[in-house]
Amino acid sequence: MTVDEPQPILSHLQELRWRIVRSAVAVVVASLVSLIFAGRIKDILERPYQEICRDCAFQVLGATEQFSVLMKIAFFGGLVLASPYVLYQAWAFISPALTAKERRWAIPIVSACAVLFASGVAFGYWSLPRGLDFLLNIFEDVRTDLRMVDYFSFAIRFLLAFGVSFLYPVFLFAAAAAGLITSAQLAHGRRWAVLIIVTAAAIITPTGDALTLTLLSVPLYLFYEVTYWLVRLVLHK
Repeated sequence: MTVDEPQPILSHLQELRWRIVRSAVAVVVASLVSLIFAGRIKDILERPYQEICRDCAFQVLGATEQFSVLMKIAFFGGLVLASPYVLYQAWAFISPALTAKERRWAIPIVSACAVLFASGVAFGYWSLPRGLDFLLNIFEDVRTDLRMVDYFSFAIRFLLAFGVSFLYPVFLFAAAAAGLITSAQLAHGRRWAVLIIVTAAAIITPTGDALTLTLLSVPLYLFYEVTYWLVRLVLHK
């Protein structure tokens, strides 16, 4: 059966299962690799907290908390390392539904996804100390010794939220390449785009403060404008 022939629903579900299994195995293998560098990853994730609160120290209130943090760090590193392969598996699953002309965008789109995800994580890391500075200094007379597992859970969710949110321009561009939307529709929907972006940023950011919301919303809207011009000038739609 060729990729251009229709496939029964059970065949799609079976392929989806194997795509998910392959992605999960890749994340597990990459997580095992990340365990080797867990100490370095911990230091990198801990640095924003140390910059904001130099005299503070982590608290550990349970016997298993340090092991829990180690697993979270390994999973985070594995997810980042395996993200290009995971994104490829997602594209490989939907590609049979596309035409030959649309499938030629496979390499550019998967590459763009990997770059944007990494860029989102990097931008989130740059934003993290700024968000912490606001959140940890609301009351000047309070010493903020955070619980270790709470901080690393917060930091990892924060970075992943930025990384995942930076992927949406690729899907918007892919929808335009598939003929689902046009540059005229994107231009007409700018006000709705602002509302949706701000709402989505408020939902996915773990802090909920205005500074983090702004730091995420501004680049997301800029991506919307860049996507509009790419659709108009590259796809001519």
